[in-house]
Amino acid sequence: MDLARAGETAQLAEFLDHGFVLDQTDVAGNTLLMLAAYSGQAETVAMLLARGANPDLLNGREQSPVAGALFKGEDEVVALLIAAGADLDAGTPTARVAAAMFGREHLLS
Repeated sequence: MDLARAGETAQLAEFLDHGFVLDQTDVAGNTLLMLAAYSGQAETVAMLLARGANPDLLNGREQSPVAGALFKGEDEVVALLIAAGADLDAGTPTARVAAAMFGREHLLS
């Protein structure tokens, strides 16, 4: 989980190659994708999505990766998640609500 947060893409890919579960969650319900997205690790997000990470898995607080990336101002990550089909209406707040709160609606079109 720390590798996702730190953007250690190559090392994380090795763990996945050796059987680490792609959509594994930590005690707070965060997936690797959530942690990488929230931390602005675009390269790691892209690698996880390319391997099939689910962009719509919510954490234990019902937050989605795309809403988290919007909250943190991570435009590149938001674009990657949207391109991967992230549900903009999932979670609390939804990505649409988060975008409106922070004046970032233009990222969703």
